[in-house]
Amino acid sequence: MGDNDQNTADGLVVDQLLTTARAWLAAEPDADIRDELGAVIIAAERGDAAELRARFGGRLQFGTAGLRAAVAAGSMRMNRLVVRQAAAGLGQWLLEREADGTVPDAARRGVVIAYDARRKSDLFAEDTACVLAAMGIRSMLHPGVQPTPVLAWSITGLGAAAGVVVTASHNPPADNGYKVYLDTGSQIVSPVDTEISACIGGFDPLTVDVAAADDPLIERLDTSWVDRYVEFTPSVRLRPDVAGVPVAYTAMHGVGGAVLLRAFEAAGFEPPFVVAAQQEPDGTFPTVAFPNPEEPGAMDLLLETARSCGAFVALANDPDADRLGAAIPQADGSWRRLTGDEIGWLFADHILANTSGADRLVVTTLVSSSLLARMAAEAGVHSEETFTGFKWIGKIATERPDLRLVLGYEQALGYLVAQRPLDKDGITAAVLMAEIASVAAADGVTLQDRLDAIADRFGRYVTAELSVKMPPADGAAWVASIEADPPTEVGGRAVTAVTSYPEANLVRLMLEGGVRLQIRPSGTEPKVKLYAEAVDLERSTVDELLRALATP
Repeated sequence: MGDNDQNTADGLVVDQLLTTARAWLAAEPDADIRDELGAVIIAAERGDAAELRARFGGRLQFGTAGLRAAVAAGSMRMNRLVVRQAAAGLGQWLLEREADGTVPDAARRGVVIAYDARRKSDLFAEDTACVLAAMGIRSMLHPGVQPTPVLAWSITGLGAAAGVVVTASHNPPADNGYKVYLDTGSQIVSPVDTEISACIGGFDPLTVDVAAADDPLIERLDTSWVDRYVEFTPSVRLRPDVAGVPVAYTAMHGVGGAVLLRAFEAAGFEPPFVVAAQQEPDGTFPTVAFPNPEEPGAMDLLLETARSCGAFVALANDPDADRLGAAIPQADGSWRRLTGDEIGWLFADHILANTSGADRLVVTTLVSSSLLARMAAEAGVHSEETFTGFKWIGKIATERPDLRLVLGYEQALGYLVAQRPLDKDGITAAVLMAEIASVAAADGVTLQDRLDAIADRFGRYVTAELSVKMPPADGAAWVASIEADPPTEVGGRAVTAVTSYPEANLVRLMLEGGVRLQIRPSGTEPKVKLYAEAVDLERSTVDELLRALATP
């Protein structure tokens, strides 16, 4: 194709995208998004179509994490038209599952909906309810902003057919998202995500029917379900006889702060010392660039508070409060942020020592530490390993009704220490971590002492992660190439075994000396993630092996 032909083809594409964008402009209900889209259209008309292509070059894909993108105009962004289309797709899927008997009585049981404090979360939740009502499906809206665990916990209590929470969790401030839950209180897993996605694709986002806000099928819940969740939280305590110790806490500008304070009181603990500047919900996240407890610097204000109040442990929820970060004091007076696996080991050590029964089950993910399985084996407890993502832990729990899940965790700060919901819960996890710190203090030891004792029993497990940014297609190709032609050595250590997990897009390499390396493309970001685990090796050595794998 010559340059003129290519220019003509590009011009036709831009003309088509402009036609689409103008139609979106006419349908867009929000003035701020209309203004923004109008500027994108004007720029394209003047010859700069890059942003137009980015906004309308496809459809935001609905996966096992639901939807997640920046709030802006266009079919590739989060906005009310995209959310209405997603809600219609979910509604269609529920009606089809009701018809085939998979989700009985789905329309009457309905969908329970909650939202966080991010930009337009309330509007996205309201639109979801109105779209479902227009389809003849009951919807139940939680009052005000709520933590994700409250939504997930209430699904089974209400007997709902599904749940929706509008949140982008710990993503950057510009983003918002849309997560869907099954009637078990667990997140959707494949193939449900592809089924819902196919239903979404059958709707024109510009013409989705929307019921009135006062439609009788829309039920506006009061705070009683939040109250019931708070009343439930003390049940996670295993040593209620032990008095609490000073705890520092941050809600990280998210929606978990108020509920966590109530949960601590219900569990018999004194209120934690909160980071005041981060306690109230604020979707702009003014004090953190990236509101994720895993990110360097995100917990700095928390550690300042912890030092000043003499805390025994510092706890952080992510913005929707389904994750828990933690830091602990060291002998020299400094504070150290714990890895997700270290937090998991502390939970396992405490739970396995304070529960009993041959029916106990612990579950973790492929990329989390293998130490949990060893701890479980020593305690005579069933253990399972599943795919990356907490939704799979919930699925294991539903598939093993003969066993009692006492702990599920993933290294990305996700923990389930209660019988419900079947999803990670940073609030009940915080309550139990406060108890673990209290029991350690009562025993005259620190949480670092607890971790050292675990290392003395099982060896000092060292875990590390590395992310390599690249386009999703390149990342998938890289992982596929390692799977097809695995290396014979990494960093001078021979590869002794190679295992592929196609369902997780993950390849595991075992090296001499028991070193485990894993690689997979991220499911939500343009990056490839690498994971390492070794026993009784220096962290610097483990990091070198990761870098060696990351250098094709």
